Amino acid sequence: MPAIQEDAAWCEGILARLGDAPWSDEQEKAVLEPYRYLDSQPGKEIRTKLIDAFQGWLVLTPRDLATVTGVVRQLHTASLLVDDIEDSSALRRGLPTAHTIYGVPLTINAANYVYFQVFGALVGQAPATHAMVTDELMRLHRGQGMDLFWRENLVCPTEEEYIAMVTNKTGGLFRIAIKLMCAMSAVDVDLVPLVNLIGLLFQIRDDYMNLQSAPLHTNKGYCEDLTEGKFSFPVVHAMRHGSERQLLHILRQRTTNIETKQAAVQYMEQCGSFAYTRDVLQRLHAQARQEVLRLEQVLGENTPLMSILDALCLDKESPRV
Repeated sequence: MPAIQEDAAWCEGILARLGDAPWSDEQEKAVLEPYRYLDSQPGKEIRTKLIDAFQGWLVLTPRDLATVTGVVRQLHTASLLVDDIEDSSALRRGLPTAHTIYGVPLTINAANYVYFQVFGALVGQAPATHAMVTDELMRLHRGQGMDLFWRENLVCPTEEEYIAMVTNKTGGLFRIAIKLMCAMSAVDVDLVPLVNLIGLLFQIRDDYMNLQSAPLHTNKGYCEDLTEGKFSFPVVHAMRHGSERQLLHILRQRTTNIETKQAAVQYMEQCGSFAYTRDVLQRLHAQARQEVLRLEQVLGENTPLMSILDALCLDKESPRV
């Protein structure tokens, strides 16, 4: 069979043309499809609500406010894409996770692409702003890394280690939001301690609700943190105060069996872990309210912020974001 001859003249003079290919809207849509799939599914939007609440104090221009809201939304959604892969999650907000539809490679690429889009959105901001976002994203990944390390190696952290992890991981996006807003505002006030406290309150509540709340069993799967083998706040307490090792063995299994997970929940109940978690949440909530009241004496009343704190009370059940 004679060899097929093809004209390779197209590559003549290609040196000057490389890198000039246009990037189409269709290509952009294809690359971002996993991101847009998740972004189209509504969550609690607590970060957006917090930004809107702090706007009452910091008074950004509409353009700056939109920039902060967009950046935080992009970073949060992108991080969820990766989290669901790392946790092998099947559901997010009651629907199949992005990587189960689009595959792991495309989903990871979409998340990474969005991270770099964020820095593009911050062009024109002070160099210190770029450094701050980079630092907070590094802290976020440190926190996530320790969370994964404990899970993969069956190492139970201390409460102090858990709090440090949450401050890095969950608090990262809260701090990015408030630091961006403060950098764009004429109001000189330090709100980082408050958002750190809100982040801790939010995460411990999320841990509690995953093991106790009926709505989460629909949107995330029944006690999915146990299936992930996660050392959440109630689990850390039970591991440190229980006399048996059955909980560690259940975490090692990464079980999907409902009866096994119910046994784990019952064991934690017997250890007093849920009662302890409720007490911690009540104390954190009281401290957060007290800090808002203190700030109101300086900056004025902030009813939306108080409403957010009230919504984080345990009697306010809502789906995980």
